[in-house]
Amino acid sequence: MSIASLNYPIHRHQLANGLRLNLSPDPWTPVVAVNLWYDVGSAHEPPGRWGFAHLFEHLMFSGSAHVAPGEHLGQLQALGGEVNATTSFDRTNYFETVPQGAAELALWFEAERLGGLLQAIDQATLDSEREVVKEEKRQRYDNLPYGEAFDQLVQLAFGPDHPYGHLPIGSMADLDAASLADVRAFFNTYYRPDNAVLSLTGAIERDRAIGWAEDYFGDLPPSTSRPAPPSAFPPTPQPTPGALTLAALPPLTGQPRTELVRDVPRAAVYCAWRTPAATDPEHDAIDLVLSILADGLAARLHQALVRSGLAHAVAASGLGLARGNSLAVVQATVQEGVEPAAVEQRLLDGWQDFLDQGPTTAELERAVAQAARDWLSALANLETRADALSEASLTHDDPGRINTWLSQLAQLTAADLRRAANQWLDPGQRATLVYRREAR
Repeated sequence: MSIASLNYPIHRHQLANGLRLNLSPDPWTPVVAVNLWYDVGSAHEPPGRWGFAHLFEHLMFSGSAHVAPGEHLGQLQALGGEVNATTSFDRTNYFETVPQGAAELALWFEAERLGGLLQAIDQATLDSEREVVKEEKRQRYDNLPYGEAFDQLVQLAFGPDHPYGHLPIGSMADLDAASLADVRAFFNTYYRPDNAVLSLTGAIERDRAIGWAEDYFGDLPPSTSRPAPPSAFPPTPQPTPGALTLAALPPLTGQPRTELVRDVPRAAVYCAWRTPAATDPEHDAIDLVLSILADGLAARLHQALVRSGLAHAVAASGLGLARGNSLAVVQATVQEGVEPAAVEQRLLDGWQDFLDQGPTTAELERAVAQAARDWLSALANLETRADALSEASLTHDDPGRINTWLSQLAQLTAADLRRAANQWLDPGQRATLVYRREAR
């Protein structure tokens, strides 16, 4: 299957302090997307500091040396802008989409909190934002059906001592124990221009945008501090301040398993596999396999489980991680009156059939077409295009990948998918989580 490369304009620039800058002008829009990725996520957190990366997602909106709490959000929203942030295993992301005339203000706010956040953080601010994070955990994890599932799966797949073995939401006990000194040390370690990627898309001109970045970020100094490794497993050197490298783990052995009895709408079965990191050439093949197995009404597992009446729904997804390994997960909610064991067995039978046969030509073409549709739709949006540029820079050191990825994907063959699936997705190399319903 042949797909032409895209041609979004991309300009790269690096400031003297190490900040990496990506620019993608789009003259047909009156807005600018500002996207800033910091190379810090939950995987960087040492034991006793779980949740610090996510805590800073909130603290970064609590004011800085020259900005009052709430002012960053309030001013940009009053001008018609959208502002938000997210935290994941490998990075923390701050982003704004604003009218063209507010682009410099958005950059000033980002540079101001990078340079002046610690001057505004006091004990009351820390206590307040800590409670916000704890309430978020209660709403999204503790009081939501299946809310603990992902936490259980990463622990089964990686083990609680691995950097990917805990979620970005963190440990409430660790956050309760956090001191101002702890918070300051974490910020000084990871919130530096040389640990960040800034991407701008939309109504910008190359030279003018470079000038803005130099004006607002250029005087911020890089840090020379070197953090301790996030854990003793696996023991790896830290080549640069803040950098994290993880050795690739082999597929799972022993079939780790957890069964929970909970007040959930339906019983459910989850299976998870360690898979290659997002930087590995086989990562894309694994994602296409997951799409063929569970994406859409024509998918194999939908036919085997939902159409047969065993399952209410089935889905599969890949969590692309930058270091060492990623994670693949398939989940099925069980139909009333059906035993979870029957669903699990049918799921694994269908999974094994794919390993034995590989994909058909039609399945492969459909999966590539679906990936292309999703990718083109994402890049058509300025905000997600800026985010893709930041991700491509931080994960692959190649922002131009947003133009070439589809053509690379289209080169994968049925044999590539079957080989990758047999290496990484063998049913004997899975972790399993089963939810059973409480008796009523």
